[in-house]
Amino acid sequence: MTDEQKAAYIMSQTVCALAKIESMKAANWMREMKGQTIAYGEDDFLAVPDKYSLHHNAVIGLFHS
Repeated sequence: MTDEQKAAYIMSQTVCALAKIESMKAANWMREMKGQTIAYGEDDFLAVPDKYSLHHNAVIGLFHS
């Protein structure tokens, strides 16, 4: 992969992660509106970057490969 392709891949993963976070926020909001406990907590949100390989070492490692 070229550096441009690597950057595009990271951006696409970022968009996926942001979409996931927004859906998690919406699910929490909907549950709150219904008087239910939230579906996602802090740990769930903090796990999203790992799920999409966006943590520091993964991103840096991509450019060193």
